[in-house]
Amino acid sequence: MIRQALTALRRAITGVWDDIKASTDASLLGLARFVGLLYGPIDRSLSIDQALRKSLRYRLAPHVGWRHALGSITYLLFIVLVITGVLLAIFYRPSVQEAYPSIQHIVSETPFGWLARDLHHWSANLIVIVLLMHMARVFFEAAYKPPRETNWLIGIVLLFVVLLFGGTGYLLPWDQWSYWTLTEVMTAISSVPMVGRRMAEAVMGDVIPSGATLSRFFALHVIVLPWIAFALLGYHFTLVRRRGIAPPMNVEGERRRWKRSGRFSPDGQPKEGTPFYPNHLLRSFIVALVTVAIAITLAILYPRVLADPADPYTVPETLVSTWVPVDVSLALIRLAGTWGFVLFSLLGVSLILIPLLDRGPARKLRERPVVAVLGLAFFIGYVGLWIAGRVIGAVAPSESLGTGVVAEQPVPRPPSVPLPDGTRAEPSPAPESQREGGVR
Repeated sequence: MIRQALTALRRAITGVWDDIKASTDASLLGLARFVGLLYGPIDRSLSIDQALRKSLRYRLAPHVGWRHALGSITYLLFIVLVITGVLLAIFYRPSVQEAYPSIQHIVSETPFGWLARDLHHWSANLIVIVLLMHMARVFFEAAYKPPRETNWLIGIVLLFVVLLFGGTGYLLPWDQWSYWTLTEVMTAISSVPMVGRRMAEAVMGDVIPSGATLSRFFALHVIVLPWIAFALLGYHFTLVRRRGIAPPMNVEGERRRWKRSGRFSPDGQPKEGTPFYPNHLLRSFIVALVTVAIAITLAILYPRVLADPADPYTVPETLVSTWVPVDVSLALIRLAGTWGFVLFSLLGVSLILIPLLDRGPARKLRERPVVAVLGLAFFIGYVGLWIAGRVIGAVAPSESLGTGVVAEQPVPRPPSVPLPDGTRAEPSPAPESQREGGVR
């Protein structure tokens, strides 16, 4: 009797499950494809389970290996930044009075808030390094050549979006290091003749970093830039799957059968190649675990230390860089001056021109002299400036920095006092001399 009841229950559950699979559109698998769990095309004429099995049988070109995982690592770090950023935004308060105390509250009072913040910090550093490595691989393998020029352009735009993410997020702790680092960079930009001052004021929303700057950077960081990044990533992934992975360097041109990696040969038989499942999917999981383990380890062992609260009237004795591009920027400003900073920025922008300057079939670096000089100058220069910035370490701000009057002076709580929930920071009590009726 019990066995018959269990059999009937099993048949009922199986029937419901079959109905769910038959009625669910296979387009739902697009989400798994977007996060990298699937690679092959999705046959929407099939049920979702059959479309899944067909997509898992997809094959990649034989030369696809571990070096092609750099793009996946970059995307994974971006997802980590989004998740930790959402968690931080729940408790963060974007005002000059409450930004610094809210960071203290996240680190000291919120459960695992310190881990979320430092994981966000280190992922922001790692994503720049891995993204540049990914771009360097594409450059040295000439994977930007037709028909993949558009994907290179999208990649360059994504690099600048990542830098904008970090630049806008760098100010949000509202401590002395972030405040005066931004001030020094904006001072260098404003010294450019004709357009510099207007550009700096347009970025800051004020003549110096203030509450208007903090609000503007927060809005860009959590609202505008994420939408732009997701749109560019979606288009980037679409082009990668449509054009396929570039052939190896020792292949002159692309064999027709591998023009879109994973397709079947004209006779209808599966061609040679690496199965996406389980080979490449297992490789992706290994890379993901190692990446997350490294980021968490760095977050635990080397937390991002807060400096004193931002004070626009007191220039700190030292500036400590906590982000890779800040090392590069400060090294440029200190070693090459304002024009060095501007020219290297223009060099980075000029990478967009590489597919336009290199239209020939040659793929070896020595056969591409013009773009070789352009690309090597950027990548080697970036690494060299990063090393120089780390060697410089904690440096004093430039003597040109002034202590002009800010429109909105921050009045944070003392570091030892956590931010109370649901209340605003109280103003500091008046000095005793004023309470007694006068100012001495």
